[in-house]
Amino acid sequence: MKKASVTIKDVSARCGLSVSTVSKALNGYSDISEETRRLVLQTATDIGYHPNAVARTLKTNRSYNLGVLFEEESGQGLTHHFFASVLDSFKRESEKRGYDITFINRNIGGRGMSYLEHCRYRNVDGVCVVCAGYEDPGLHELVHSDLPCVTIDFTFGCCSCVANRNREGAAQLTRHAISMGHERIAFIHGHPSEVTSQRIEGWRGALREAGLPDPPAEYLQPAAYANPKSAFEAMKRLMALPQPPTCVLAPDDHAALGVLNAAEDLGLKVPDDISVGGYDGIRLTQLLTPRMTTIHQPTAEIGRTAADELINQLESDEEPTPRVFSIPGSLIKGESIGPAKG
Repeated sequence: MKKASVTIKDVSARCGLSVSTVSKALNGYSDISEETRRLVLQTATDIGYHPNAVARTLKTNRSYNLGVLFEEESGQGLTHHFFASVLDSFKRESEKRGYDITFINRNIGGRGMSYLEHCRYRNVDGVCVVCAGYEDPGLHELVHSDLPCVTIDFTFGCCSCVANRNREGAAQLTRHAISMGHERIAFIHGHPSEVTSQRIEGWRGALREAGLPDPPAEYLQPAAYANPKSAFEAMKRLMALPQPPTCVLAPDDHAALGVLNAAEDLGLKVPDDISVGGYDGIRLTQLLTPRMTTIHQPTAEIGRTAADELINQLESDEEPTPRVFSIPGSLIKGESIGPAKG
């Protein structure tokens, strides 16, 4: 015989409270005391009560489901260290606050639809844009719709954004290289984006702040994010210059692996012959010898803040005001940036 489900009436009977009081406690109403709320929540946990999702949707007109837009161009997808860490934190915080997540795309079972159409199809309450093509008209349609949105590392002005302080991080890394005596510091940058522009500004700003001349145009080399092969080729171009740099900053730690490989291929020892810096602070590069000097990105805080901001908007009675949450990174002083030679 199938076991009967535990109902809200069972919680009510166990607590000695009315069904309406129990319902209010479970749904976070402000006119319920903290003592009563704790009693109801603990009792619900003890007897295995889980609210019926369909009933809750009908009652509140909300699905308690958050959309996640994640279109990552490097091909790493959910194995991408930075985005995987952000998504894990976003998921954990969302679930802690009673929400599920659904990935949003434009192709379900071979049926094409816009991002916004997929959101309507899945009945999500709001969306976190973790990564996407920011010039995509479909994305602009989504963020300018009436669906609450929060973005990661890209500001639209119409919705809240959680961003790492990319300009500050690149400047901090460059200042460290300057403090080690480097004046010829090259920068390998990722694909054009708001993040890339901010990091280039941070690099240039730190050089000017130190009174160093503007670097040659060739010291700014393009590569793809999270692509060691692309960074390998960029490093080869840099070291073929008549006056090569003494320090090279990579777009991220994975790309920095390609820079290290290129240095080895050229017979250069890091940091004795050439210094190398990364970005992200992934565990792998902290296990290398020499240990990577890099900027640690606080992915857990970024994901948690994005989830909190989106859910707070959904649960507030007030009209949401777009805000930018600026999350600082921190310098990891490894051994890959050493004293400048001559």
